[in-house]
Amino acid sequence: MPRPIKTALSIIVLLVACAAYAYQDSIGQHGPKIAIMVLAPFMVIAMWIFPEVTRK
Repeated sequence: MPRPIKTALSIIVLLVACAAYAYQDSIGQHGPKIAIMVLAPFMVIAMWIFPEVTRK
């Protein structure tokens, strides 16, 4: 995946995670809030570390 697409996708994922975190905080949910805080950065890091599968 090209670097600009990865960058844009990373920003989108982090923005959605911030919105979800704020929403979960506003309704008083503690467990899902922690899950979002842990999983969102993990997803972004995994996207940058692991290569895309190419088939020949």
